[in-house]
Amino acid sequence: MTDTATPSQPDNSPDNPANALLHPELPALDERLATSLFRDGRSFDRWKPLPVSDETLRTVYDLARLGPTSGNSCPARFVFIRHPEAKQKLRPALSSGNVEKTMQAPVTVIVAHDPLFYDRLPHLWPYEDARDWFVHNAALAEETAIRNATLQGAYLLLAARAVGLDAGPMSGFDRAKVDSAFLMPQGWRSEFLINLGYGDPEDLSPRAPRLTFEEACEIL
Repeated sequence: MTDTATPSQPDNSPDNPANALLHPELPALDERLATSLFRDGRSFDRWKPLPVSDETLRTVYDLARLGPTSGNSCPARFVFIRHPEAKQKLRPALSSGNVEKTMQAPVTVIVAHDPLFYDRLPHLWPYEDARDWFVHNAALAEETAIRNATLQGAYLLLAARAVGLDAGPMSGFDRAKVDSAFLMPQGWRSEFLINLGYGDPEDLSPRAPRLTFEEACEIL
């Protein structure tokens, strides 16, 4: 005897994550991840005395490197400062308000760019001679490097939050001193710093206001 059971009806409701493509105006949202990355994500100044392992830093980078850049240029370079001697080497370059928080943080990342990023384009963008776009146009190369390295630094911050770390980005430092102390052999140039670790919420100030959609956006 043939089994003629009636097939179950598909769940086409917008609440079903499998149907996101049926309702592009209502994309599925991972609430836990959205909260971790944005709603609960804060810039920390105080840190718990917990180490951050090499494996964790590699995981953070392996996520961040997947973010898009112009022509897959990938100009960002990251220096993870963790050893106490390296932290002390960084201290003279910090503005006074950033010294204590940076010395306490388990890791401080120098987000930098490689001015000669285009030398890697034959590997990163093998579809055409992308290196030629930049090698004779220093202004375009610098603009592309700074914009995309900064973007990659933001990816790194979000990747850190995604794996359970907290972050504290900073711009208060002497770039020339940082470049001289850490980046001169590679020829890289610093953009900004990010403290990483497990944030201590004690004395964490309330979140500052943000602009509303109406204040900051237009739909044309």
